[in-house]
Amino acid sequence: MEYTEEIEIALPRARVIELFDDPENLGAWQPDLLEFRHEEGEPGEVGARSRLRYRMGKRECEMVETITRRALPEEFSGTYEAPGMWNEVRNRFEELGPDRTRWVCRSEFRGQTLMMKAMCLLLPGAFRKETRKHLEAFKRFAEERGASEA
Repeated sequence: MEYTEEIEIALPRARVIELFDDPENLGAWQPDLLEFRHEEGEPGEVGARSRLRYRMGKRECEMVETITRRALPEEFSGTYEAPGMWNEVRNRFEELGPDRTRWVCRSEFRGQTLMMKAMCLLLPGAFRKETRKHLEAFKRFAEERGASEA
């Protein structure tokens, strides 16, 4: 299952990248994130691996992030693996003007178990909705932080 979500942010691209690229900011726009732990490789660089733990309803989910492409300010991509699921996310940041940036997020999910394959087939909107929620949360965080530091 593949889809693309995008959002415009009222900040210069350099500022969006600065906020997006700082792991210290993750909790500010991903409130379900319980832990981000770097495990191997140079942090933030291609090949780096980190473990992320999220609260999903009453459960917790852990996934491993592997950075696959770092060509900022244009692109930052990685894979996210959790039990039964593989996900690739390609983030592009397009400069729309001196104070506007478009974040384009292309996601591909592959279920690796029968249950996860069924979820991808039967509930594709749930995955897209979660991605949209994160883009909107980042936009709010970035624009508030950008305004407060201007």
